[in-house]
Amino acid sequence: MGRANAGKTTILQRVCNTTDQPEIFDAEGRMVDAAVVEGTHMRGHHNIENELIFGSNSRFVFHDSCGFEAGSETQFQKMKEFVIQHATTPNLQQRIHAIWFCIPLNESHRMVTAAESKFFEECDTGHVPVIVVLTKADALELDAWEELMDRELSEDEALQEVAKVEREMCDRHFRKVKEWLQASRFPPHDFQLLKGMDDEGADCTALIECTANALNEESLQKLLISTQQSSLGLCIEYAIMKALRKCMEYGFGFQEPTKLGAVLSTWFPYAVCEFIRIMLNAC
Repeated sequence: MGRANAGKTTILQRVCNTTDQPEIFDAEGRMVDAAVVEGTHMRGHHNIENELIFGSNSRFVFHDSCGFEAGSETQFQKMKEFVIQHATTPNLQQRIHAIWFCIPLNESHRMVTAAESKFFEECDTGHVPVIVVLTKADALELDAWEELMDRELSEDEALQEVAKVEREMCDRHFRKVKEWLQASRFPPHDFQLLKGMDDEGADCTALIECTANALNEESLQKLLISTQQSSLGLCIEYAIMKALRKCMEYGFGFQEPTKLGAVLSTWFPYAVCEFIRIMLNAC
C-alpha cells in the first residue's frame, strides 16, 4: 500500500528477484489485460482485488492499493473493506498475511499525507501486521547537496560533507514518520528502511525478516521464509532458531537424522528440501 511512485512495484520485483512486470489476475482468477491495467496504473489507480504474481516466484501473491493521494472516499472505503475482510476470512487462499505500507522519505513537504494518517486512524487490521516501509532514502542526496549549497560551502567541502548530511537527513525523517504514526489509533507493527532498491539484485532480506518477526504464528513464519528466495541464510537462521531448538527440547536430534532433517527442511524452499532428503537417504 501507499501513494503513487513510492516504489511499491520495485520492492516486489526485488523480493521476487526479477525485473519483469507481474501478471495480474482478477478476483475470479482471470488474467487481466496488461494494457488496461497500465492506463490506470499511470494515474495511480489500482483495483486492490486484483492479484499480482511474478513468474520468478509464483508462490507470492500481492495486492496493490490505489495511489492514496489519488483515491476518493469511495476508493478508501473499498480498500478498508478489502483489508478487514481478507484479514479475517477463514479461507486461507483469500487471507492476507501482512501489509507493507510504503512511504517515501524524499518528499519532506508531505512526509505523512492526510490519506495515510486516515489509514492508521481508521483501519484495524487485527492480527495482520502492518510494516511501514520507508523508501526513496537514496534520493535524499540531492536534498543534502541543496542544504550544503545553502550554507555556501565550496564544492570540495560539500563533497566531504554530503554523505554525513544525507544520513542525518534520513535519520531525521525516519524519526519524524515513526513518531507521527506511533501516535495513531492503529499504529504500525514495525518500520523498515530500504535503500538501493533501484539496483538490480538489491537485498530485501531485512524486509522479509522484519515481516517474519511480525507474524504471530510459526506456521505463517515458516510459509514466508520457505517461499522467499532472497536469502538462504535466512532459512538456515530460522531452521536453527525455531526447529533445531524445538528438536532439542523434545529430546530428538542427531540420534534421529531423518526426523531432524524433515523438521529442518520445512523452513526451506522445495528444491532445498529435495536436496536434504537425497542427502539423508544417502547416509
